[in-house]
Amino acid sequence: MAGENIRESFLRELAPVKTIVELEQLRVRYLGRKGVLTSELKRLGALPPDERRAAGALLNEAKVFIESELASCRQELKELELREKFASEAIDVTLPGKYIPPGKTHPITRVMKEATDIFTAMGFSVEEGPEVELDYYNFEALNIPKEHPARDMQDTFYVSPDIVLRTHTSPVQVRVMQRKKPPVRFIAPGKVYRCDTDVSHTPMFHQIEGFMVAEDVSFSHLKAVLESFLHRIFSPDVPVRFRPSYFPFTEPSAEVDIGCIFCKGTGCRTCKGTGWIEILGAGMVHPNVLRMVGYDERRYSGFAFGIGMERVAMLKYSIDDIRLFYENDLRFLGQF
Repeated sequence: MAGENIRESFLRELAPVKTIVELEQLRVRYLGRKGVLTSELKRLGALPPDERRAAGALLNEAKVFIESELASCRQELKELELREKFASEAIDVTLPGKYIPPGKTHPITRVMKEATDIFTAMGFSVEEGPEVELDYYNFEALNIPKEHPARDMQDTFYVSPDIVLRTHTSPVQVRVMQRKKPPVRFIAPGKVYRCDTDVSHTPMFHQIEGFMVAEDVSFSHLKAVLESFLHRIFSPDVPVRFRPSYFPFTEPSAEVDIGCIFCKGTGCRTCKGTGWIEILGAGMVHPNVLRMVGYDERRYSGFAFGIGMERVAMLKYSIDDIRLFYENDLRFLGQF
């Protein structure tokens, strides 16, 4: 096929091409290894020298022409595709935008931050410890040796005989005292674990441990700190009372109640008709705990307290089922 005939044949096949894919198929048909032009070039060797030179020149001109037309057509098709894409994906800026609601802080996180801010404003630092804890720190160093009946007060998850999921954040106080000399004053917020679940208990919950040891620390200091905290987290008018209790790591020990925020002390189902709601446990650090970490219990004294933050959040936001915090219901969480 002569060069002129190849050009004419190529132009006829180029006319109906509408896409880049079709154009590439046409290129292969003429310029590929088995294409029309390639086949003609291979036949040149069979021609006499004079005819071979003239035919070769025509075929080379046809090749340059085809490559030029292919490049030009490819550019036009790309521009056409781009215009069509712009037309199909055009944005009408006059339309109202889609509202994306902002994320909200979880109520437990809100209460934890508020409580932490209150205590740090009083001069308490913040300490942390492992959630998978040694039995020694979770029990023994807190005056709860093996076979001690007080261990029955804790529904413990055991990883092994000597490793537990911590049942309170109190082990942090032992770890801090081992590396710091008095005076020490800190809170230890974090997750704790107990094998218990109902409308007021979950297997995992949050607690803030408060701790202070120095010279001449008394129970009146503990009362002042806790009353100030409870008045700020709830209301300046909420009544607070201390009741004698028992904890192995404090002596004396107390349960702390606040006036029922639902019935204002007149008695209701939430407070079981008493007008009071238990909110936390506290007491003076037991001398045995100080002795275990090498503190001189005759020189130093201190207090400790533990606050369940889910209980605080339930009272603060009038929530009657602790499980609502962990069901991930956006209708519930969106209220906060």
